[in-house]
Amino acid sequence: MKKTYINKLKVAICGASGYTGIELLRILALHPGVEITAITSEKSAGKKVHELFPFLARYKSLVYEPMDREKLLHKADLFFLALPHGASQEAVHYFFSKGKRVIDLSADYRITDAATYAEWYGLLHNYKDTLKKAVYGLPEIYRKKIQKARLIANPGCYPTGAILGLMPALKSKIIDISTITIDSKSGTSGAGRKADLGVSFCEVNEGFKAYGIATHRHTPEIEQEISFLAGKKVTVNFTPHLLPVDRGILTTIYARLTKQMDTKKVLSLYTKAFASEPFVRVLTEGIFPNIKHVRGTNTCEIGGKVNARTNTLIIVSAIDNLVKGAAGQAVHNMNLMMGFSETQGISQLALFP
Repeated sequence: MKKTYINKLKVAICGASGYTGIELLRILALHPGVEITAITSEKSAGKKVHELFPFLARYKSLVYEPMDREKLLHKADLFFLALPHGASQEAVHYFFSKGKRVIDLSADYRITDAATYAEWYGLLHNYKDTLKKAVYGLPEIYRKKIQKARLIANPGCYPTGAILGLMPALKSKIIDISTITIDSKSGTSGAGRKADLGVSFCEVNEGFKAYGIATHRHTPEIEQEISFLAGKKVTVNFTPHLLPVDRGILTTIYARLTKQMDTKKVLSLYTKAFASEPFVRVLTEGIFPNIKHVRGTNTCEIGGKVNARTNTLIIVSAIDNLVKGAAGQAVHNMNLMMGFSETQGISQLALFP
């Protein structure tokens, strides 16, 4: 029987005119248990959603407003913060300290060690007590903690694909953790909705390049989480690349096997590990992920191959960076926090019209 929601959850989206905020609007339009009661944007304040994004025409009365925390506080019970790194710190602390539930989509509360955050992001963390209360929002690992949490640090897009790709191998200890190399390719939306020459059409079209080599800010987040899975400190080589497409991340991971295994056994292990996960799909032998096949969805596809010549495990994962890598995962976390059906509103996501 279809559930009827009498008292809907009041939700605010701060930073709702960026790519992630737009995705949240698109996804939550399908959620019967949610009412969006406030959205913010400094540049678009006073404008209606459908005036900027006609495909969101169902939000006919929703108007962007400035980020005035005091005015927003009583408009919602749960706040999604899709703000830039650094800008989220104080806002998260404010809403959380006032008793609201918060899902932060920036990096400000993902890194558990404040010194590591400062080293990689060049910012001091001013709310260390609040940081300690944040739960890393990867449901496949932290489901039980998320269900009890009031503050979620939504994972980064690159880390989501990398961590899920490595999780079964690390937990079963079939790889040498000192040999992990992570090679990722992302669409340009990963850089955000802004005027930036480096991700403009003429600069990106028909090109393909690596960037942030050995310095990308998602590195400590990846290392933090896979170290937890491995039970010891792990350091990795991580190299991101920019694809001439608008969305999607394809990640290829290499690691030396510690025991003799063929592809069939590895994929059987992965299939068993993710058997109860609604948003992870392990592909059959000989088939590998394609960003085209996960576009617009909250699904992570995973494929694998053992290179017997080098005794190397090669894992490939694909996600939509704006959905499973951001907004869709945030809604998944909201569902867990609020006691909704886990897949509510995200089980059958469609592409943009």
